[in-house]
Amino acid sequence: MLLGETSLLETYYEILSVKEDASYDQIRNSYRSAILHSHPDKLSSSRCSSDETFLKIQKAWQVLSDAELRVVYDNDLRSSRQDGGTTADEISIEDMSVEITGEEDVEIFYQCRCGDYFCVDSSELETMGFELLRDGGCVRVRRLGASLASVVLPCGSCSLKTRVWVDSDMKIPFQDDLDNLGILS
Repeated sequence: MLLGETSLLETYYEILSVKEDASYDQIRNSYRSAILHSHPDKLSSSRCSSDETFLKIQKAWQVLSDAELRVVYDNDLRSSRQDGGTTADEISIEDMSVEITGEEDVEIFYQCRCGDYFCVDSSELETMGFELLRDGGCVRVRRLGASLASVVLPCGSCSLKTRVWVDSDMKIPFQDDLDNLGILS
């Protein structure tokens, strides 16, 4: 399940002051109005906060105006509401280990406190809007769009879950010492 970065702050819909079922035209009109009222060149005081607001509005428009990015964002938002803080740990995908399970298949895993693993394979990640590419001695993880997101993974044995944060372009290096431990095949 995915989670967009805005679940921790305000949603892109809130930034543009539109409902989540707003049409493209409603989003565009709200964006135009918001961008005019927050443009840094028009505001003389509190330049830092106006720049930040302006950038938030631009990012919200970038995502909500693109049909594909909006679908991914809406899925992130829906998942974040369903998962609502049920994770035990939060890690970066760069903290995980990689196992090559086939010609094109990759499994990414992280050890749970109970000794089992949180894991996800490349096909599951691709259905969630991530792309995995082999790049020399590592696997590159890309996200549709350029925003921070996360995947909530359950443990294979216990009831714990972990939230794995993924930035728009991250690398997971292959770890040779894991081969020696018999974890990687």
